[in-house]
Amino acid sequence: MQETQHSRIPDDRRYTTEHIWIRRDGDAFVCGITDFAQEQLDEVVYVGLPAPGSAFAAGESFGTVESMKSTNELFMPVTGVVIEVNATLEESPELVNSEPYADGWLIRVKPEHPDAFETSDRLLTPAGYAAFLRQS
Repeated sequence: MQETQHSRIPDDRRYTTEHIWIRRDGDAFVCGITDFAQEQLDEVVYVGLPAPGSAFAAGESFGTVESMKSTNELFMPVTGVVIEVNATLEESPELVNSEPYADGWLIRVKPEHPDAFETSDRLLTPAGYAAFLRQS
């Protein structure tokens, strides 16, 4: 696991500059917001997610996360179709803060390109994301 001054960065994922993580889960990807993002948001009070079956291109907005401080768009890390949303977040959005890499996940995606985890120019390695955070 990589760590920056304030954030945990698990080694089994890739990351975007919009602070979304993505992890391979069989032939799908699970996505959520990073530890850094949840720290910046502070107390998450609502998460707006798309319906399963919704298709998005990489970089498109797929939802929102609201905190006491702000409302922020969530951007799709890879092109694909949402196959599942974390319905638990409707009643417990605070899981995004307490478990950003576990129970606070947002969506499962069936990618258009199964090799996107390894080949997408949008996705940073853990070391690449840590370097991005240090520069920000």
